[in-house]
Amino acid sequence: MTLPNQLSVLRILLSPLFLWFFLQENNTLKLIGLIIYLIASITDWYDGWHARKFQVITKTGIFLDPLADKILTSCAFLSFYLLNIMPFWMMVIIVIRDIIITFLRSYKEHKGAILSTSYLAKVKTTVQMFYIFLILILIFLKTMGVMVEFINWFLFSELNFIIMLIVTLLTLFTGIQYFFEKNSNQN
Repeated sequence: MTLPNQLSVLRILLSPLFLWFFLQENNTLKLIGLIIYLIASITDWYDGWHARKFQVITKTGIFLDPLADKILTSCAFLSFYLLNIMPFWMMVIIVIRDIIITFLRSYKEHKGAILSTSYLAKVKTTVQMFYIFLILILIFLKTMGVMVEFINWFLFSELNFIIMLIVTLLTLFTGIQYFFEKNSNQN
């Protein structure tokens, strides 16, 4: 098993640990959860860089890397739902879309198809990651007693709802776009 594949497996294992620690009321445990998420995010960047630089791209890695990414982001969105920040339906749309597209894409790449990620899908990933980091940091700051009133206002505001809606719709749209673009390429 190559180092990038080991890092993807590590990211999968860290995801439920992040979720458990981050959902605890204890500030120290919540901080540990945030650190776990940051470490997992760094492994995502590093495994891709390492695989490309040292040309150790494997079929297993093609499957594991995006799966690990989606498990990690799904755990973050699940935590937002469990903390009553995100509506259930938004979390479900994002998680189901990401898992379905990851499996479809991995299956096609496993079969030898070269599939590139669209620019809009890259934007979606960037927006998702920025949003996740923003909310994770705000929740942590709130537990530390920093800017509690402002953070409470933002987390449960119409502004945050609109941002979540944009993230959800962008995620859904890129999933639909990906499905139709990839199927039309087969015709």
